[in-house]
Amino acid sequence: MHNEAEDSGPSGYAAARLHLLHSKARSGPPRRAALAGLTDQWLTGLFTAGSQGARGVSLVAVGGYGRAELSPRSDLDLLLLHDGTAPEEVAALADRLWYPVWDLGLALDHSVRTPAEARRTAGEDLKVQLGLLDARHIAGDLGLTTALRTAVLADWRNQAPKRLPALRELSEERAERHGELQYLLEPDLKEARGGLRDLTALRAVAASWLADAPREGLTDARRRLLDVRDALHLATGRATDRLALQEQDQVAAELGLLDADALLRQVYEAARVIAYAGDVTWREVGRVLRSRAVRPRLRAVLGRGRTAPERSPLAEGVVEHDGEVVLARAARPERDPVLPLRAAAAAAQAGLPLSPHAVRRMATGACPLPTPWPAEAREQLVTLLGSGRPTVQVWEALETEGLINSLLPDWERVRCRPQRNAVHLWTVDRHLIETAVRSSEFTRRVHRPDLLLVAALLHDIGKGRPGDHSVAGEIIAKDVAARIGFDHQDITVIAALVRHHLLLVETATRRDLEDPATVRAVAEAVGTQGTLELLHALTEADALATGPAAWSSWRASLVADLVTRVSAVLSGEVPADPAEAAPTAEHERLALEAIATGAPVLSLRAQAAPPAEPSGDPEPLGVELLIAVPDQAGVLPAVAGVLAVHRLTVRTAELRALDLPDGVDGSVLLLDWRVAAEYGSLPQAARLRADLVRALDGSLDIGSRLAERDAAYPRRRGVVAPPPRVTVAPAASRHATVIEVRAQDAPGLLFRMGRALEDAGVRVRSAHVSTLGANAVDAFYVTQEQGVPLPDEEAVAVARKLEEALRA
Repeated sequence: MHNEAEDSGPSGYAAARLHLLHSKARSGPPRRAALAGLTDQWLTGLFTAGSQGARGVSLVAVGGYGRAELSPRSDLDLLLLHDGTAPEEVAALADRLWYPVWDLGLALDHSVRTPAEARRTAGEDLKVQLGLLDARHIAGDLGLTTALRTAVLADWRNQAPKRLPALRELSEERAERHGELQYLLEPDLKEARGGLRDLTALRAVAASWLADAPREGLTDARRRLLDVRDALHLATGRATDRLALQEQDQVAAELGLLDADALLRQVYEAARVIAYAGDVTWREVGRVLRSRAVRPRLRAVLGRGRTAPERSPLAEGVVEHDGEVVLARAARPERDPVLPLRAAAAAAQAGLPLSPHAVRRMATGACPLPTPWPAEAREQLVTLLGSGRPTVQVWEALETEGLINSLLPDWERVRCRPQRNAVHLWTVDRHLIETAVRSSEFTRRVHRPDLLLVAALLHDIGKGRPGDHSVAGEIIAKDVAARIGFDHQDITVIAALVRHHLLLVETATRRDLEDPATVRAVAEAVGTQGTLELLHALTEADALATGPAAWSSWRASLVADLVTRVSAVLSGEVPADPAEAAPTAEHERLALEAIATGAPVLSLRAQAAPPAEPSGDPEPLGVELLIAVPDQAGVLPAVAGVLAVHRLTVRTAELRALDLPDGVDGSVLLLDWRVAAEYGSLPQAARLRADLVRALDGSLDIGSRLAERDAAYPRRRGVVAPPPRVTVAPAASRHATVIEVRAQDAPGLLFRMGRALEDAGVRVRSAHVSTLGANAVDAFYVTQEQGVPLPDEEAVAVARKLEEALRA
């Protein structure tokens, strides 16, 4: 290989490089090292062939190439170092080096400098200095390279107290821009927090001699991320660090992994190790720098022979020392099974990090908890979960050393498990902790905060198991609650909360809350006022911990309305039948005007939610749109189409026939909808009415208008959405058949569905529209012309026709 690369020039190197990259015999670190070695040989040949002797000039690899971490499409980071005595010869040598690299299509990051220039540039540019810390000699004057390395390292160590804070700020800015690698569905392996750039920063901190990162697991984490980047380069043929969704299966196959989820889990685990090591290292850097600044002043204040207090007790066997929670000198983990939970709860309550040394000592030396846990262990777990935001960093510290899996063996199935849903910000395990954090804000509004917090921790524990995760989670939650030491009654409540943690939000956004059957079904599932109270808090915490698309004032108001109705039923009240409800004066006014004019009449009225804080302003929920139309076919698609044309989003839609006063001939359909503008202001009511008149008489072609608008915008290539799914919800209402639709949200979707239902010959009594991210989840209450539910076979046929229309 040496002769082929050296003697045959660029073509020989290119052939040898191609053979190496596609050889199945080598992968991972051996292939990266071999690629760096092969490149060294080729560049050495170019260097020696064009230079007269090697004194006063050398070729140096820096950055990733300096670390011999060449991925298939990595840049070549090169420094041509010279002593300044022969600038013309150096310039000619540079041309003979750079042009063959460019001719092969390889990316090149190059510079030509004297040692003094290199040191000066490093002093001005932190990124240049980081690259030089990994400088490695390739060819030429070894003494020149060695002298530069020695000088750069000395400069770095002398300047570290000033430059490390700048490096930390640079890392934090990068994390802000690129997010956290351990949670992203399309992560940047280099730039995101916990990625390869952070590993470079940790190496720089170690080179400063001020602090060092926890070494355990870092080497393996680095190897994993580099292996994934190698496979990504080979799969795409591009120099990319972003692991895009459409390439993950191919990258997984390249690495011999089962699927894309297995790939992401490996990436997340590696990123978690790196991010935790970074947190620990930067805390240590801060502590060292503070102690250097404080020590002289402290000695002057305290006087000779006196020392500052070092340890403050926090709990039995747990103390605070220099900004961290550590074990007391008398602590005995091997005799105190509750110590890990007690230390974690104390740290979270104090808002302090757990010392990694303390965590490691407890992980290796603590005796296991008995089953069931003693009361103190259960109380400490609840205290930890109820500590708010500090719970996150403490939990991550316990996870790093495997203590969480020891306490909760079922945790392993959800650990670092990705959620392929754009609504979710976090992996399953982090989402569970986030839900506990959110639940801690609601502990004052429930009678059993301990049950709320434990249910929050367990509500998605069934993910990763076959089937419905709520059903699987209920079984696991019973087992875990029993192991933790709850009594039978509390176990039943926790299991019910896990089983029904989606019940309130799904019912409130997809069902007719005026239907007594809806309210009774929820009441039967919940069972008691206490469970309802806990479920209401868990529902909100779960949604807030999911992401911004999962919760809004509108959803909060619907859930609160449902909870009020269910609470009334649990108290013994009988829900009113909406079929018997009398129309309001506003309804009658609109209906009479519609009969008199023979045309649709409408009104717009803003809706607002109560403010979240007593001092806050009400947050708008949208606009109530009331429409009265003389009874005719095609009302639903006409109204939905007009709203789509005007870029109005429909949140709920109810349609019913209105009984008119005696002596008034005719029949009127009343539509009571909640709408909101996608952007900008709402259109005027008169304009909406005019377009609705035209849509009903056929002079406004809604389908064509929407198609023209779609054609005006270029289609962007994105992830292929799964096909729509339409089902019939069994026994959901006594008054109508409920048809559920799950589809990709798009402009005019409700118009298309309304037209398909009209074509199927059914009447839509009400529609409940819910959008989660890019997913629309809608429910239609439909009847026959006589106003009765559809027979089972007809309902299935209508669902099938609607699904076919959406797939077309």
